[in-house]
Amino acid sequence: MPWTKEPAIEGRHGGCLNCGTRPSEFPMCDRIAVGFGMAALTCDGKVVWSEDGRPYEKCLSGRQAENRAATDPDHDWRIRLEGPLSGREYQRHGPRKWMLIRQDNGFA
Repeated sequence: MPWTKEPAIEGRHGGCLNCGTRPSEFPMCDRIAVGFGMAALTCDGKVVWSEDGRPYEKCLSGRQAENRAATDPDHDWRIRLEGPLSGREYQRHGPRKWMLIRQDNGFA
């Protein structure tokens, strides 16, 4: 199924005053987690993994998401993070390249 590579954007400040600038590329060592809200890995719009109340240490890392996506690269893979005061979405643009394509103020 063909998919569209969305344009990458530069990360900007998000969340509380202590949060700083959000990364424009999802770090492979980061966890797909927000704690309060929703964090998920999707393939063609379908959730294939979600945080679902797991402790941070049990959440999927960027590297683990990349390993899954690399086995089936011809799909639209995304990391979605929806938290209070910060929402972000990263799309896989190639091997180990998960680029920020959406950033908003989240909820709350």
